[in-house]
Amino acid sequence: MLSLGLDTSCYTTSCALCADEGEPRQARRLLPVAAGERGLRQSEAVFAHVRQLSTLLTALMKDADAPVSCVCASASPRDGEDSYMPVFQVGLSQGRSIAAALGVPFYETTHQRGHIAAAKCQSGLEVDDFLALHLSGGTTDVVLVRGESLSPVGTSLDLHAGQLVDRVGVALGLPFPAGPHLEELAVRGQCRNAVPVSLDLSGLSCHLSGAEAQLLRLLSAGEKKENVAAEVYGVLCRTVLRLLSAAAEKTGVGQVLLAGGVMSSGLLRDMLSERNEKRRLGLDLHFGRPEFSGDNAVGVALIGLEKYKKEHQHGDLDGR
Repeated sequence: MLSLGLDTSCYTTSCALCADEGEPRQARRLLPVAAGERGLRQSEAVFAHVRQLSTLLTALMKDADAPVSCVCASASPRDGEDSYMPVFQVGLSQGRSIAAALGVPFYETTHQRGHIAAAKCQSGLEVDDFLALHLSGGTTDVVLVRGESLSPVGTSLDLHAGQLVDRVGVALGLPFPAGPHLEELAVRGQCRNAVPVSLDLSGLSCHLSGAEAQLLRLLSAGEKKENVAAEVYGVLCRTVLRLLSAAAEKTGVGQVLLAGGVMSSGLLRDMLSERNEKRRLGLDLHFGRPEFSGDNAVGVALIGLEKYKKEHQHGDLDGR
């Protein structure tokens, strides 16, 4: 039994195969972004996905050792009727076509649900009720997960974590997306916590645009690039833990799963764990595997597999 997952985000074209047992298999490729640019327009990204997805699927399916039982694709960034981006229509339309051609069920999910499912895979988190932090180029969200229900708890009111990383990274002369390159700089720098954290009165919403402005001022003032990079992770670490502490107090839930492309950073993971322990915040932090943290279709395939299994148990395999 194999589930095929497709995810066509603003950063990455990805597909994955997941089964009941064994390691998930995936094929993915970053969208091509010119040097000095901070991403692609939606129309450009759609065209890039159309070009890349068929090649990735061909490579992935060579390793398939069983028939595909179902197909699942991310149809939107998050839950909600107002959540929409054209890029996800590529994976959605191709997924529907593949499922129809194979005569198997097709399911829809969201990019955010895919991130959470992928991060939870092999993370050691066994409970069904937990807080999920989703840090990426388009999200800085804390959500309460209760079974299959996702409820928003906290977010950014302006810039998102991945945008902060990419904007400062590009200003430092790094390629987009800047995360891995910024981290390489940051580990050689020193963080003095020179950039303040900005939260609203509830502690559940943050502002990161001010942090961007302060970081660019440090760069203009002649601060070493390594130190500016280190300050990016410093302010993200402190902001995230403040958000999570407020969310845990509000919900009474202290188990936390950290997901999204920004959380593939080993440096940020170490900083969060160290500060959580040092400040005795009492948060039980769980991290997804780095290869399951960036944009990927593994979580999407896992969601499809679970949907298929539930319907199979009830004898209903229509799913469409």
